Amino acid sequence: QVQLVESGGGLVQPGGSLRLSCAASGIIFNIYTMNWYRQTPGNERELVAAIYGGGSTNYADSVKGRFTISRDNVKNTVYLHMSSLKPEDTAVYFCNARYAVRNYWGQGTQVTVSP
Repeated sequence: QVQLVESGGGLVQPGGSLRLSCAASGIIFNIYTMNWYRQTPGNERELVAAIYGGGSTNYADSVKGRFTISRDNVKNTVYLHMSSLKPEDTAVYFCNARYAVRNYWGQGTQVTVSP
């Protein structure tokens, strides 16, 4: 059974930082592309950051220079380090694991950026 369990969300002030974690089980973690998406009410999920099995990364323009995605293939965990947070970063953040036709989602974690 595949599980992706996110943690680390919460309330933070503008300019602050948070680190999200996503622990994976039931997959051969190191071959999967791991992604972080976010979603706000009434909108589709948008890709925030991706990290490929070889370690290369890709970011949405809106988060470049502020967010960093990383992975630990021993702990089967992917991280999203978020800094210089803005109110517009407020969303539910979802972990995603993708390999070929296999596509798995976590349950999401709320990030709220507010004074």
